[in-house]
Amino acid sequence: MASTISLKAKGKSSNKKAEDRSAIDSLKEWTTWGIKKTKVIAHYGFIPLIIIIGMNSDPKPQLSQLLSPK
Repeated sequence: MASTISLKAKGKSSNKKAEDRSAIDSLKEWTTWGIKKTKVIAHYGFIPLIIIIGMNSDPKPQLSQLLSPK
């Protein structure tokens, strides 16, 4: 008869590695999620931020002056 190989982890050290791997995967997932959200915020927030900074400058321009190419 052929011998079978057990796929179960033996001892606590293997369990610790599984927990570490799970923690690393969780960290990667949260990092990826955070970067995706940051990209969306930067994409949709950049132009309004520039307009707000321009409106708060001295002298105070009107919105039409900020948006015109002149």
